[in-house]
Amino acid sequence: MENPAQQQTVGVIGLGSMGMGSALALHDAGFDVIGYDVSAAAREKFSAAGARVAENPAAVAAATDIIFVVVVNSDQVDAVLFGADSISTTMAAGGLVIQCATVAPSYARSLGKRLAEKQLELLDAPISGGSVKARQGKLSVMASGAPKNFARAAAVLEAVAEKVYRLGDTPGAGSSVKLVNQHLAGVHIAAAAEAMALGISMGLDPATLYEVITHSAGNSWMFENRVPHILAGDYTPHSAVDIFVKDLGIVHTTGREQTLPLPLAATALLQFTAASSAGHGREDDSAVIKVYEHLSNLKLPAKKD
Repeated sequence: MENPAQQQTVGVIGLGSMGMGSALALHDAGFDVIGYDVSAAAREKFSAAGARVAENPAAVAAATDIIFVVVVNSDQVDAVLFGADSISTTMAAGGLVIQCATVAPSYARSLGKRLAEKQLELLDAPISGGSVKARQGKLSVMASGAPKNFARAAAVLEAVAEKVYRLGDTPGAGSSVKLVNQHLAGVHIAAAAEAMALGISMGLDPATLYEVITHSAGNSWMFENRVPHILAGDYTPHSAVDIFVKDLGIVHTTGREQTLPLPLAATALLQFTAASSAGHGREDDSAVIKVYEHLSNLKLPAKKD
């Protein structure tokens, strides 16, 4: 039986940490991958891995009928899909866009209608798992869209994801589930940072505190995953503070649309916004703990040489 990857060219627009990992996972799986990013350094890195690089999104769309869009926000999605030299200017009718950015559910629903007007298809498919799992092809994909589009995308989704959740037949459901995930992720990171700040302020050894909590009822996946960054004093971004300023902002706006108060999300958003305004927006999201360093005499672990 032929490997479907050998017969298919796949586009990836957005070669940041998540997009690069997914694009390379597709390349490893045998797909002919053509990528694009506004960053010349990202394009050079992708090319050095033996994959093809295009000069703009339109050139990617001219070469394939399935494209992953892995950018930061809805403004970037709009630019990639509908701006100058965009996907919609060259993609053949019936082409499939797999949109992976975290966006408002209302935006995802409208995007499906706008692409349909261009005779293009959409899978609303936000991703989760971070840069490491992206590179391993083991992301979680929270997707919704027409069954025929899931069938078309089955091989490429298998190459980038460990779990693909089919959440509905129309765009919007995927982004809704991703928003719940981001609500929890942001609140848990902010809570983990505050808990560590409390322990350090009371004179506890941070490493010992981490060991105890990760074997106790207060543990969470985010505590276990992010606190080691704090212990190492290493805030190299895997997912940045500003990502949660954006995502919790979407959570807050969507709650307002639903007339649903979300006080925990609002508090976490305040903490991430404070960290960003203090100059830590591009640091790892665990740097939200630095808010407490600014507000008190808290001394955080230093990075080891």
